[in-house]
Amino acid sequence: MALIIDGKKISQDIKDELKEKVSVYKSQGIQITLAVIQVGNDPASSVYVGNKKKACEYIGIRSLAYELPEATTETELLDLVKELNLREDVNGILVQLPLPKHINEDLVIQTIVPEKDVDGFHPQSVGALSIGQKGFVSCTPSGVIQLLKRSGIEIEGKECVIIGRSNIVGKPMAFLLLRENGTVTICHSRTKNLQEVTRRADILIVAIGKPKFINKDYIKEGAVVIDVGIHRDENNKLCGDVDFNDTVDHVSAITPVPGGVGPMTIAMLMNNCVESIRK
Repeated sequence: MALIIDGKKISQDIKDELKEKVSVYKSQGIQITLAVIQVGNDPASSVYVGNKKKACEYIGIRSLAYELPEATTETELLDLVKELNLREDVNGILVQLPLPKHINEDLVIQTIVPEKDVDGFHPQSVGALSIGQKGFVSCTPSGVIQLLKRSGIEIEGKECVIIGRSNIVGKPMAFLLLRENGTVTICHSRTKNLQEVTRRADILIVAIGKPKFINKDYIKEGAVVIDVGIHRDENNKLCGDVDFNDTVDHVSAITPVPGGVGPMTIAMLMNNCVESIRK
C-alpha cells in the first residue's frame, strides 16, 4: 500500500513551528513584515494572494497588500519595489506572477534586493543555490525537499529524475537534490526515450505541465512520485501531471493533487519570510 504524502499536514506542522518562532521574535520586539504586490485581478493570482495573507495572519507575520490596477505601468511598479527595498520595516517583497504582458517580469524580479527576495527568484539567489551558498530558495522545490524528509524518505544516493526544467521548479529542484547527495537527471521536451529515463528513478518529480501525462508505464515499481502539476480535468476536478489512480498501487509513496505539493509552497514562503530576519 503506497504512502500518500500529506502535504496539508506537513505544511501545517511547518506553520506551527514558524508561529512559535515568530512569537519569540515578537517578545523581543521584532515584527516581520511581508509586502505582497498584485497587478490586475487574475482569479488564480487572487486566490494565491488570499492564501498568503491567511498564512501570514496565522503565523503572526504582518502583511502589506498592494493591489494595483491592470493598467499600472512598468515604471510605477518598479518605483514601488524600489521604495519597499528601502523600507526598514519591510523584510520580504513578493510580486505575484504572472504580471500583465506590458511589464517585464525579469526586470521586476531583478529589482527586488536579494535579501528581501522571499520567492527565491532573483538571479543572485539562484546563483547562490547553484554553488552551494546560503540564500533564499524558491518555495516549491524547497517544499518538495521537506515533504521527502518529513516522510522519512532518504534522498542520499538515490536516483532522482525531474521532468521539467523551469527556472521556478525544475532547475532549483535539481540543485536541492544534489545538495542532499541525490544523483540527478533532468528530463524535458527534447529528452529521447523518456520512459526509459524515468523508469530508472527511485524518486520521480514531475513538473511537466500536462494533466495526467505520467502513468505507471513511466515509473519503476516501488518508486516515490512527487507531482508538482495542478490542472482541472474534463470533469472540472483538480488533478496533477501524474495519473494518480493508475499509479498509486505501483509506487511506494506519492503526493496527491490537491493536498500534496501545493500547501508546501506557501509554508516555505512563510519560512523564507521568517528567515529574512537574519538577512
